[in-house]
This record gives sequence, C-alpha cells and structure tokens, in this order.
Amino acid sequence: MYNFEFTKPTTIADAVSALAQEEAQALGGGQTLLPTMKQRLAQMDVLVSLNGISDMVGICGDDDGRVCIGGATTHAAVAADGRYPGLASLAGRIGDPAVRNRGTIGGSLANNDPSACYPAAALASNATIVTNTREIAADDYFQGMFETALEDGEIITEVRFPVPEASNYQKFVQPASRFALVGVFVAKFSDGVRVAVTGASSDGVFRWAEAEAALSGDFSKAAVDALAVPEGDMIADLHGTAAYRAHLVKVLTGRAVEAAA
Repeated sequence: MYNFEFTKPTTIADAVSALAQEEAQALGGGQTLLPTMKQRLAQMDVLVSLNGISDMVGICGDDDGRVCIGGATTHAAVAADGRYPGLASLAGRIGDPAVRNRGTIGGSLANNDPSACYPAAALASNATIVTNTREIAADDYFQGMFETALEDGEIITEVRFPVPEASNYQKFVQPASRFALVGVFVAKFSDGVRVAVTGASSDGVFRWAEAEAALSGDFSKAAVDALAVPEGDMIADLHGTAAYRAHLVKVLTGRAVEAAA
C-alpha cells in the first residue's frame, strides 16, 4: 500500500471540500477500495472517509412512500429494515457478515461493479440517487461497467427507493467472491414491471425490456418461459460462457417472479 493522508469529515460540506484536493478519493466501507490499495492497484494522496457524517447514515420513509437510505448506511442496516422486503433480502445476501457490517450502499453504487447486487435493485426499483449537488434517476445513473453519472468530487448522500407492490431478487452466487455470477431483481408496480440484471453483461447492469413488457401483461413465470435472452453482450469467462449466463438470466427471472407472486 502506498502512503496517503487520511481525513474523516463530519459534514457533507467538509467532505466535498476535502475531495476537492488533488488526488483525493472518497472512502465508504472500503470493501473494494482497500483491497485494491493493498495490492497497489490504486494510489491516492488523500483518503476521505464518509463514515463520520451522521446525515448520511440511516433509513427513513418520505411523503411519497419511498424508502430513503443514507449513502453511508451499511448493508447490514438495510437488511434489518423491513420497509422494502425485496431490498432487505438482497442486502442480507451481500458478501459475508464482515462485508455487510462495513460496506455501504453509497459505496457500492458509486463503484458500480458489474456483478454487484445494489445496482440491480436501484435500476429495477426506479430509484433516485441523490448527491451533494443533484438528483439522478437510476435509468440515467448507470452508464456501463464501473461507469456512472457521478462527476469528480460528487458523493452519494442518499438513495430513494419507491416500494413496489411485489419484488424479489434471485442471485446465482460465484462462491469465491460472493458476487453475483448473475443476479435478477424483479419489481412489480401498479403501472408495470421492471426487471434489472447484474453480473451478466459486459455493459454492466441493464434492464431486460422484453421481460418487462411480457410481465406487465402477465406477471407469471409462463410469460418468461416464452422469451429468449440474446447472448451477444453476455460476459464469457472461466466462470461461465455467454450462453450459460443468458440461460441464467431467464431462469432467475422466472424464479424471481414466482417468489414475488
């Protein structure tokens, strides 16, 4: 690990100011960043911890019926909150207990790992990612593998989740990493169904539009059985071929619908 300075601001304003320094990097739970630093694959002059900012920790509801989660809230806290059962179930299966008690929702969404769980939940739920400067719709936020709409110095302060009528997350676990080899989040709202897939595509998390259209008309596994998932953009590696991942997307979507219904 290279030498660096460490600062732990207590307000969002102080964090933004600290991040304005050259080669400064925000630190959430550190579950991705710290191992990368230990391997000397990442280097920064200043590490700005967001864990001391009380305004970024906690879960509440708003007047629109959304569940609002502070960016520095841990996976374990999300898993323990029952207001959005589908999201709580997802959070409870991230990594292991050590990861769930240190990792944060804001850190996960800011990193946007192509196999992370939260991006699927945010995209399927039509969540709003709130930063220190603006609000970003999930459809606009995710822009490819490890790519987001965040600008330099911008931090996720809150994530607002509309709560669907029914939801479920199905995850085919890669045993060594506990990431999703493929994960599918299905959310049924009064005006339609949203389906988001993680772990499968070289472009990162994506919505499966064909399944959304079919399920909005018939929320049943049978509606999914009639579909086919294109292999073109699927990841192919030592863990699974493109065809295997495409197959998993369909199977897990069907399971998610059955579980939600």
